[in-house]
Amino acid sequence: MKPKHPAKIKTFEQAYQFVLQAKTCLIFGSKCSDLPSLWDVVDLPGRQPGQKGWGRKVEAVWAWKNELPAQFPDEIFYGKLPGGLAALMCLEHLRRVHYPAHHRPVSQCSPLARRAYELIRSEPHTTAELRRALSPSGAVSKSKVDSALVELQVTLNITRSNAPNLKRDTWLPFAEQYPDIGGGE
Repeated sequence: MKPKHPAKIKTFEQAYQFVLQAKTCLIFGSKCSDLPSLWDVVDLPGRQPGQKGWGRKVEAVWAWKNELPAQFPDEIFYGKLPGGLAALMCLEHLRRVHYPAHHRPVSQCSPLARRAYELIRSEPHTTAELRRALSPSGAVSKSKVDSALVELQVTLNITRSNAPNLKRDTWLPFAEQYPDIGGGE
């Protein structure tokens, strides 16, 4: 449920507390969901006229979606919800509620998602590396590869690496990063 009086978050620490309290929150709001969003509660200025870049609010939310799970890997998870909505979630909620309700075996995923998973299972890959490997001739569109990656995230078969120094999304098997939750297949 979206809060009636949303918090006014200005700091990383406040964002951390918000995610733990919400249990699950979207990164950006969506008309398709009643979940609270980090975007809606962050109280930082947007891009000002004449200012370069995105503005402090977008920069903070975009950075925190990666930094929170990187700095608190045993407490916060970043992933995709059904419908492909990006979310942050406390690990206890992931373990007890979300994973049992939403995990599907790779064998039930699309053929392209299964191919992507096999590449990721052999070694971590960035999104760009997967696009090249899955379509060396360019025959498979970028959007189809991206959809396969979303499918694997939603079904909790892959996850973004929490390694703090990564600049690009790097994908791992979910069970490798969360062995106590995903157990492997």
